[in-house]
Amino acid sequence: MICDSRWRSPGHDLRLARGDRPTGVRRTWCQDGGVTTVGENRPHPDPPHPDLSATPEHTAGAAVPMADLPAAVRARIVTWAADVIGRVPSRDLSASLQKVARFAPAKRAQRAATVLADAVDQDEVFRAMVAEHAARSPADTSSPTDPATAAARALLLRSSDAPELLSRAAAAQGQSDARARVAELEQELRLLTARQARAERQVAMQAAAPPVASGAEAERLKKRLREQGTKVRELQEQLIAERTQAQTQQQALTEELERVRGQARTWREQAQAAAGRADAAAESVRKLRETSDDRRAADDRRLDLLLQVLESAASGLRREWDLIGGGPAPAELVASGTAEPATDRRTNDPVRLAAWVGLPGTHLIVDGYNVSKTGFGELSLADQRERLVRQLSALAARTSAEVTVVFDGAAVTTTRPFARGVRVLFSAPGIQADDVIADLVRAEPAGRPVVVVSSDRRVADHAVRTGARAAPSSVFLGLVGGG
Repeated sequence: MICDSRWRSPGHDLRLARGDRPTGVRRTWCQDGGVTTVGENRPHPDPPHPDLSATPEHTAGAAVPMADLPAAVRARIVTWAADVIGRVPSRDLSASLQKVARFAPAKRAQRAATVLADAVDQDEVFRAMVAEHAARSPADTSSPTDPATAAARALLLRSSDAPELLSRAAAAQGQSDARARVAELEQELRLLTARQARAERQVAMQAAAPPVASGAEAERLKKRLREQGTKVRELQEQLIAERTQAQTQQQALTEELERVRGQARTWREQAQAAAGRADAAAESVRKLRETSDDRRAADDRRLDLLLQVLESAASGLRREWDLIGGGPAPAELVASGTAEPATDRRTNDPVRLAAWVGLPGTHLIVDGYNVSKTGFGELSLADQRERLVRQLSALAARTSAEVTVVFDGAAVTTTRPFARGVRVLFSAPGIQADDVIADLVRAEPAGRPVVVVSSDRRVADHAVRTGARAAPSSVFLGLVGGG
């Protein structure tokens, strides 16, 4: 048995160029022992080729959906995407692309074309990787002037000439489809012509042979012969009509392409003219800056000479009057005669505590567990340490004070928390945190502002006796908002 199957639809190629979804019939001819049958019809499944240059959203820099691209452009992007999957670590791919990566390299583009196209549409990171691969790939794949490859690369890189290149690719796709359709019709015409000739020879042989069939059988064969002749004539007329339509379509596409090229040349000339004007303006600005710099240099030189004269005069006066520098300021002499009461070194006011911490060069020493158990004792010790250190880090960033927090280290088995601007200390085994705080206060030089935060009366009293300031834990929590 010999069978041939073709899609047939009048005006198929013209509708493809206009962006319509074609419909048609699928006809199957089978010949077995001189008997020819015609199969059933169903809708044409081929997708349309839309005119990408006619829609306003397909401008330079806009992402065109993969489904709207010509088949050749879409196939080129899918091939690049399949190459990228083989070069990218699996952890950088989505779950769907990781499944595609398990395919053989030669079958990824064929078996997972839909998944790859969806990934390019929806995953901006994967689309960027495909664009980078397209930029690094050789300039040609099948031909130096392959419009599909050029359009795919421009679309991924979002070049300004992407609409023009997409129009060229669509035009080339339409012409290729039209030529394929014409060749298909010519092949079908030759096939039917050959079948008709065979049928005519068969009828002639049957007419010359001794009559072995009845008159009804002869009439049936003649009827089928006339039907085949009618089909041949219809196909010839259809071929002529579609050739004419294809030529008209090709001419219209050629004119549109020339128009787009003319617009591109005009835009390029305008851009070059604008660039020339910008260069001229930049040169003018540069000259103005040079002139302004020269004038400023001369003015600065005159001011420098004047300052040198004033400095020389001041130095001469100091030498003539024999001035002795240094010594305490008058206010310091008065302040040295008055002692600060011990009550002024304690506070229950968060505002005053904030003023102390904000003094230049202040060292804030915090009794860690005393403060954390007062403010949030319901938490575990590790969570208390983490929360208190975060609050102290925020306070250090606001005040620029040196901050030290001391925890009792007897039961600590984990690493100490870290925060920028906070020193975290744990007492050694057998030594309490109170003793470490006392050592820190004694180590500070006289005159430096030191603030100790603890509700332990022994710690606070020792701090005040050694010249530091003290505040209870509740006041500190009111300052940092952790109470």
